[in-house]
Amino acid sequence: MKYFILFGPPGAGKGTQASSMAAEYNLCHLSTGELLRKEIAAGSELGLKAKSLIDAGALVPDEIVEGMIESAFRTTTGVSGFLLDGFPRTTAQAAALDSMLAKSGEEVTAVVSIMIPDSMIKERIRHRAAIEGRADDASDETIDNRIRTYHDKTEPLVGYYREKGKYHEIDGTGTIEEVRAKIFSLMGKL
Repeated sequence: MKYFILFGPPGAGKGTQASSMAAEYNLCHLSTGELLRKEIAAGSELGLKAKSLIDAGALVPDEIVEGMIESAFRTTTGVSGFLLDGFPRTTAQAAALDSMLAKSGEEVTAVVSIMIPDSMIKERIRHRAAIEGRADDASDETIDNRIRTYHDKTEPLVGYYREKGKYHEIDGTGTIEEVRAKIFSLMGKL
């Protein structure tokens, strides 16, 4: 089983590329946001816990997200692996993922990181806000905060996975098709 992590700053094109990657390599795309919505809709124990936290305006703790990921690993069949999108976001989550996979003798196959400069992050997020009508993406203050959070909290994962020889970076500044070709070229070697 292969375990890929899709990584990159907000607006890098992860959502755009994930479905093609999953289809091309027979991977189950696990987006933490989608998993939360699915568990809540199913009324599962994890979903009920998550819903009560979200309804109270609180963040869903790592244990709940990790439980949903582990459940998906156990119950998904007919795939060659998984594409994790939105998890891990911190080194603590990365260590938890390593432990989770080690229980079944598995490990992260590779991190595919789509990188773009901060100026392009702002441009792409503003464009997405205009097209999708996403008010959460429209304010410069919100965009700057998301970039800062990415650099402070998530970017340390680059070093974590680079030390393990699992980190692979793709230049995400080209067209959707150009970036996809780079991703497929990399994944074909992994």
